[in-house]
Formats: sequence, C-alpha cells, structure tokens
Amino acid sequence: MMKAILSTLTEGKKKSSSNGKINFMPGFDTYSENTRELKRIAEVFGIDYTVLSDTSDYVDSPNDGEFNMYPGGTKLEDAADSINAKATVALQSYSLTKTCDYITKEWKQDVSMIRPWGIKGTDEFLMKISELTGKAIPEELEIERGRAVDAMTDSHAWVHGKRFAIYGDPDLVYSVVSFMLEMGAEPVHILVHNTNKAFEKELQALLDSSEFGKEAKIWGGKDLWHLRSLLFTEPVDLLIGNSYGKYLWRDCGVPLVRIGYPIMDRHHYHRYATIGYKGVINLLNWVVNTVFEEIDRSTNVAGKTDISYDLVR
Repeated sequence: MMKAILSTLTEGKKKSSSNGKINFMPGFDTYSENTRELKRIAEVFGIDYTVLSDTSDYVDSPNDGEFNMYPGGTKLEDAADSINAKATVALQSYSLTKTCDYITKEWKQDVSMIRPWGIKGTDEFLMKISELTGKAIPEELEIERGRAVDAMTDSHAWVHGKRFAIYGDPDLVYSVVSFMLEMGAEPVHILVHNTNKAFEKELQALLDSSEFGKEAKIWGGKDLWHLRSLLFTEPVDLLIGNSYGKYLWRDCGVPLVRIGYPIMDRHHYHRYATIGYKGVINLLNWVVNTVFEEIDRSTNVAGKTDISYDLVR
C-alpha cells in the first residue's frame, strides 16, 4: 500500500536538488504514541522531516465536540516531495520491504532500516539521525537514556533469567526479543506465522549474539494452537503477545504480557510509546509488573502461601 501511494503521489516530482529532509517510515504500527514519540525526537534534534505516514491523530483524535473527517496526518504535498528527501529511515523491515526497495531503486535515495526498540536499537537510531544530519545527539535524549538504563537496573533482578514465549509479526517479535535479551530474559518459543527465510536468519543472528538466546527455537508458520502445546510440554514464565494469548493464559496458566496488535481486551495501550528510551520504560513496566502480579496471585493465601506476599519489591 505504501509503495502504491508514494509512487502515485511522487510521479513527476523529482527535482535536481534535495529538500534536505529526512523521511521516516513507521511501517505497520498501531501504537499512536510511537508516531508522536518519533516526531518529538526529530523536533528535539531540530531537523526537517516527513513521516510516511503520520496516522497518530487518526487513531487517537481528541474528543473536542467538533467533527473532523481528516484530523492531522501527512500533507499530500509533503508526501509528494518525499522523493526529494536527503534520506529515508524505515523503522520496520518486513512490513516495508517493497517500499524500501522501490525508494532505493527508483528514487536513488539512501534507505536505512533501524528498529528503535530497547537501548541498543534506540542508540543506533539516534546515531543514524546524527550521521545523516550532522547534528549532535541532544542532551535531552542523553538524559532520557540515563533514566531508561536506571529503570532497567532497578528491575533487572526480577526479569533476568525469566523464560518467555512470544508470538506476533516479524518486526514486532524481533524488537521485543532484542529488548528482553538486554534484560537477561531467555526466549524459549518464538512463534511467527508469517515468517520468511530472511527474517529467521536475522532473528537467529540476534539470538546467537546473546548468551541468553541459546535455548530459543523459532517456530515459523505455526499458530497459537501449536504454541498451546509447547507451553504444556516446555513451560515458560511469561507469554508475550496480543490479546489472543489470554486463552493460552487461561489454559496453560502462563501470565500474559500484552504487547502487539490487536489489544482488544485492555484499554489505552496504544497511547504509550514502545520506541525510544521512553518506550524502554513502558515495555519494562508491562513486563516486570506482570511478573509481580503473578507472584501476588500465587502467594495471596494468608498463612499458607503469603511468605512472598511482599509489600516492597
């Protein structure tokens, strides 16, 4: 879809010189706050940019009593001029494969793919912006990094060594696994129904890069019924995925951390960023507090199991 839109809007709009902007492509991302966080980072850098496409206000428009058919969004003229940008940075790979190939070959434009999840991913993303623009990484973002690292340090002991299973789309799964490895958690079952060889090779390289990824197995082309069997035969401490995992939680007793799409049985998750250093804290919050909730649930019988029903953790 993105390739078709851009090829239509940019036809005949190529100029002899660059407009100096950076294009950012979020890909398939239903967390509206991620787009806002992306724009905030770009504005903190003080750079000219275009988001292809900015859907944040469409899925999270304010209720102000006035009807607005088209709240926010990327202006058509900006999208048309994206062909003249200095470079394009994609935040996902497998949802944007054809679009990135198109921009590289037809626009003759530099295209980078960086997923700004976790500390490492966000570091790489900010360094790429700095490289493309010649601007130093702002102190405000360095301070945010320090806060994220501090939060990870606070919760590390509760997440380190936890075995988890995860399911979802390729870019999401890769990003979450990368973050969890930073926390010392151990992926066991990784289920991606719409996988391909390129993704599995990339994911395996990520797993091989960490001592915590050595026990993981990638299950391509499988569904949640398959994962249900795995959770019975090889139990884990946490399950990470969308709302459909609640049935596995019910059947297998594995606590569910809701990350991904769709989240239909809880409200407002899309209003929190998962990218950037602020996203690190949100992800950590969901993971570690799910661990605590499970501890409370399993130790809440007074006089019997409440030896670990702690007030302070």
